[in-house]
Amino acid sequence: MTGKLLHIQVAFAYPQEQYLLAADVESGATVEAAIRASGMLDKHPDIDLQQMRVGVFGKLCALEDPVRDGDRIEIYRPLKADPKQARRERAAKGRAGA
Repeated sequence: MTGKLLHIQVAFAYPQEQYLLAADVESGATVEAAIRASGMLDKHPDIDLQQMRVGVFGKLCALEDPVRDGDRIEIYRPLKADPKQARRERAAKGRAGA
């Protein structure tokens, strides 16, 4: 490696457990390269980067985006329900029970 090393973390969570792995990647590495370097995909082969969204510190980003030193890359599981629709349904139940 000839470039500066960047220290990153990759986070992924199931409903009952969370994982946070650290890795060092070369300057100019992409989000996808950093995820792969962390070993997260080896530990959790059910992660599908083509189907799941990713972000850095809670802000959505693309797999091709470059990482910066200290970034926490997050892999997001697909939502089981649309949050807006779930809110509407809870509100309707609340009105019906009042």
